Amino acid sequence: MKIHLNWVLFAILATQSGSKPAAVVNGEVITEEQVAKAAAGDLQKLEARLPQGEARYEQEKLQIMHKALDSMLEDKLLATEAAKRKITKQELIQIEIESNVEVTSQQKVERFYDTNKDRIPLPRDQALPQVRQYLIEQSRRRFREPFIRSLKREYGVKSYLDPLRTEVATAGYPSRGPEGAPVTIVEFSDFECPFCGGLFPTLKAVERNYAGKVRIVYRHFPLTNIHPHAQKAAEAALCANEQQRFWEFHDSLFGNQQELTVDALKRRATELKLDTTAFNACLDSGKQAGAIKKDVEEGSRAGVTGTPAMFINGRLLSGNQPYAEIRELIEDELQRTNSGR
Repeated sequence: MKIHLNWVLFAILATQSGSKPAAVVNGEVITEEQVAKAAAGDLQKLEARLPQGEARYEQEKLQIMHKALDSMLEDKLLATEAAKRKITKQELIQIEIESNVEVTSQQKVERFYDTNKDRIPLPRDQALPQVRQYLIEQSRRRFREPFIRSLKREYGVKSYLDPLRTEVATAGYPSRGPEGAPVTIVEFSDFECPFCGGLFPTLKAVERNYAGKVRIVYRHFPLTNIHPHAQKAAEAALCANEQQRFWEFHDSLFGNQQELTVDALKRRATELKLDTTAFNACLDSGKQAGAIKKDVEEGSRAGVTGTPAMFINGRLLSGNQPYAEIRELIEDELQRTNSGR
C-alpha cells in the first residue's frame, strides 16, 4: 500500500510541475517531458516524414515514446540492481544476460539461411554474418526480457503511457471463447515447439479462470528451419478445421508433440474419428500451405520473431510466459475496459 501511495504522490507532484508522469521506477518519477526529450531525434524524423493519417502518426509517435521510455527504465533498473549487488552495470549484464547467450554454430546459421533465403534479399556470403547476428540477438532477448521484467516487479515500475497495440486479424481464424469477450488473445504458435507445448496448459488455465471474458484465437507460425514436422502439423490442423474439429486436433497435437510425422497425423485423424478420406486428401495435397504462409507473413509484419507469441488486445507478449505474466495483462485490460480507458 505504501508503494501505491508513493505512485499517487509522485503523479500529483509531476502534474503540478507541468509535465504528466510517464512512469515510476523504484519510487522515482519519469515525466513525459523527459521521455520526449530522450526521444527528440526520432520524433523530429517522424515529423519530417509527415505520415499519412492522424491515427498512423499517433501510433508511430507512441512507439517512439515507448522505445525511449523503455530505454530509460532499463538503464535505471540495471543501475539500481547493480548498486544493490555492489557491482558495475556491465558486470550485472554479463552475469545475468551475456553469459547465457547461445554460441551460434555455423551449421545453424547456414540452415536458417537455407530455410529463409527467399525472404533474405542478400547474396549468401553477405547474408550469413547478418543471420548469425540475428540469431545471437534472439538468444540475448530470451534472457534480457525476463530479467528486465523481474526487475520491474521488484522495483515497482508503473507506466502511465497508453499501451502499444498491434492490430492482428482474428476474423475467420480458429477461436475459443465469446466473440464479444473484452480480452482477445491471438497466439502465434508451432505444434513442434517445446515452448509452445509449455504454454498450452497455461492458456488452458486462462480459459478456465476467465471463462466468458477471454477469447483465444490461434494463428500458425511454424519454425520450419528447426522444426521439420511443424509445417505439416499446421496443415493437418487446418484440414481438421475443415471438419469443424480444429481444437480437438490442436489439443491432441500439444498433448503429444513427439508423433508428428505425416503417418502419425493421419493416425490422429482416425483416432479422433474424422472423415479420414477427406482429411488425408487435404493433407497430401498441401492445399493449406498457402494459409500457413499467410499466417507467417502476417505474424512477421506484426513483430513475431519466434514462438510462442501472443497479442493480448494487441499487446505483444513473447515466449512461454508464466500464468502470472499473462494474468497481469488480462487484468489490466479488464480494468481499462471497465474504466473506459
